[in-house]
Amino acid sequence: MRVLVIGGAGYIGSHVSRQLLDKGHDVTVYDNLSSGLRKNIFAEEEFVQGDIMDYESLAATMKKGFDAVVHLAAFKAAGESMLMPEKYSRNNISGSINIMNAMCETGIKNICFSSSAAVYGEPRYNPIDEKHPQEPLNYYGFTKLAIEQILSWYDTLKGIKAAVLRYFNAAGYDVKGRVTGLEKNPQNLIPVIMETACGVRKKLEIFGDDYPTRDGSGVRDYIHVSDLADAHIAALEYIGTNKRSLLVNLGSEEGISVKEMLAAVKRITGKEVPFTIVERRPGDSAELYASSKKAHAELGWKAERSGVDTIVESTWNAYRKEILHE
Repeated sequence: MRVLVIGGAGYIGSHVSRQLLDKGHDVTVYDNLSSGLRKNIFAEEEFVQGDIMDYESLAATMKKGFDAVVHLAAFKAAGESMLMPEKYSRNNISGSINIMNAMCETGIKNICFSSSAAVYGEPRYNPIDEKHPQEPLNYYGFTKLAIEQILSWYDTLKGIKAAVLRYFNAAGYDVKGRVTGLEKNPQNLIPVIMETACGVRKKLEIFGDDYPTRDGSGVRDYIHVSDLADAHIAALEYIGTNKRSLLVNLGSEEGISVKEMLAAVKRITGKEVPFTIVERRPGDSAELYASSKKAHAELGWKAERSGVDTIVESTWNAYRKEILHE
């Protein structure tokens, strides 16, 4: 396949690009480098520096001819989305419409879209499956749900088939060490722990330790980013072969608490991670993890690298190399 990976210089995008290249596909990365990194662009792929808000640039790139698009170009900080909804409306929603319209103009019929478990909101039950009500608690989650609905209409009206992948918590790094660019200003737990272990941050803040969980801290589902990448490729093959759209959850189906993750980092890295307990964050759930049964059934996909040790060790290797230069 000839695949255009929009947002391919970012954390998830670089892993998706690497897996596509490993499987012999031709890859072009389209990225504005606002959060992506040049060091995440591989020698084997073509790179176009461009923004999804620039329709002419998008369309000109797509006219080069592609079998499919992978869309990973979204702002993703839930807290920021509540303070700056206009930023998220413009990039996430309007930018996605630009992508779809450019696909219509250039005749590309397949897209894999990076959605999020944030579309579900407060869990009514665990594990969460695709039939769970979609009631986002933040504007970021709303934008993802809105894009899903737009994709559904473009399928009906224009015949563009979409693989919608609802991620839970992406984590880890390429186990072969080929992706080394670290996320800019990370907000997620594991990168924050790593920055604390490396001395970039003074201490970790744990938001609440009085949840009704096994140790009082929040429980989340972490999925290795290379497992996510495999799912993207399987999903593209599915919609290309079956000529129908697809929507699936992607998670490890296991919950890990904040304190358990902290203990795993200490065990694997040998580093003390100073932390303090602070108040809960509004909108945080006690426990949230996935059912990926549909992905197993439809794609033959399983989370094979998503054990906590693999996630922590591969992340530590990247941080140790880039920050501590070990």
